[in-house]
Amino acid sequence: MLLTDVKHLLAQNPTWPAYLDSPLAASCSVDPLAWVGFEGGLAEIGHAGTDFAFDNELPRHRQYVAPFALASRLVTNGDYLEFIEAGGYRDPALWLSEGWDKVASGEIAHPLYWQHEGGAWREFTLHGLQALDPARPVTHVSLYEADAYARWRGARLPAEAEWEFAARDVAIACSDRNFHPEPRSAGSAGLAQMFGECWQWTTSSYAPYPGFAPAAGALGEYNGKFMINQYVLRGSSCATPHGHARASYRNFFPAGARWQFTGIRLAR
Repeated sequence: MLLTDVKHLLAQNPTWPAYLDSPLAASCSVDPLAWVGFEGGLAEIGHAGTDFAFDNELPRHRQYVAPFALASRLVTNGDYLEFIEAGGYRDPALWLSEGWDKVASGEIAHPLYWQHEGGAWREFTLHGLQALDPARPVTHVSLYEADAYARWRGARLPAEAEWEFAARDVAIACSDRNFHPEPRSAGSAGLAQMFGECWQWTTSSYAPYPGFAPAAGALGEYNGKFMINQYVLRGSSCATPHGHARASYRNFFPAGARWQFTGIRLAR
């Protein structure tokens, strides 16, 4: 969380100062998006085992998951730029009502740290202002933007149980500490970028699991009192400590939040 605050503070400076001296390496082409199907069924959802977990990951419980498919990778900057250039921010039919209010008022017109100048798009990163890399995952988008993009693509966002069901057998691989999402490795199979790149919006409201009981003390107050007007995000980001990357971890933010490293994985 600290680095996302640092990034937001640096972005208010008109000189666009860099937190890291090294530039981001240019990436290569990215594989086309593919769909990975799951039969679903009665699934065990929530944290298992004796290692550390937050109280909102408990208790482990059974939940039916209908058949579904997830996109093989995260939505890229190039993918999202197509949405912008196709008029995605000008079409009210794509947007949830509250999100369209923000678009119509001029509050949002592109991802948080993008800027368009001299006919080219650039993106502010912890490495400073960089040319927009079309292969890297789009990040710093709200739930409204993620949902509108999914509708435009004829897809949807996943439910959190679907995401956890799909992630349970995915190896947790977090990228090096570049503190910016990395592109998918060309030629990789199955689900990629589930962990360590962007927190992924879901359609699930942040609510207690059946039988949830807040932990005693300040920790219980922190998680329990936020279980209203928030949506769940899954995975982890390039700024997340590696020990917090696990399939059961439940992050949560209001639908309009964009300062965190939030991204998009499609479902259908």
